Amino acid sequence: MPESQTPATELTSQYVAQVTGDLERNTKEQERIGVQIEALQEQLRALQHDHTVLVNMQQALGSASPAAEAAPAAAPSVPHQTSAEPKQSKPKKAAATSAKKTAPKKPAAKASSVKASTAAAKPTLVELIRGHLEQESEPRSAAEITTALTQSHPDRSVKTTVVRTTLEGLVAKSHALRTKQGSSVFYTTAVASEPAPAEPQQEAVAG
Repeated sequence: MPESQTPATELTSQYVAQVTGDLERNTKEQERIGVQIEALQEQLRALQHDHTVLVNMQQALGSASPAAEAAPAAAPSVPHQTSAEPKQSKPKKAAATSAKKTAPKKPAAKASSVKASTAAAKPTLVELIRGHLEQESEPRSAAEITTALTQSHPDRSVKTTVVRTTLEGLVAKSHALRTKQGSSVFYTTAVASEPAPAEPQQEAVAG
């Protein structure tokens, strides 16, 4: 019996050594992939933040200055690009740009007139959100702000996604502060903290 047990113990020890080596390689591979995932997640967060800021800037430019939208449409920016390219691409691009220019003229004019009339009577969403944050002393989430604006302005359709995007834009412009409590994000106004650093500078210049 002892002779038959010795090969079994040797096989067992070989299997144990092989499994141990496989476990070490598996663990190292998991660590390597985990590091790559963290790096990719950081890149994704940065891209998402940049996307949010860009979307908000686009909305802010569209809602704050409707007249500025018509100016770039009429500006000769596209012909400059076509002039720098080969001659063969001119007729195609000219036709495409002429079609693009002629098509959105009517809706752009209507949109600008509607925006101009509504802007004169109603404040923009950015102004409403900033005013709400200035009135509130405690941090508010995007959903809470959306509910408050919907109640105070029932004639306007306020969406939480648009409010969150606008808030992120205000944070990017240092017009609002963002705090995170657990998985929830809250926003407060940053107007009170803006004039503080300007006062000593003015005193120094005056002195």
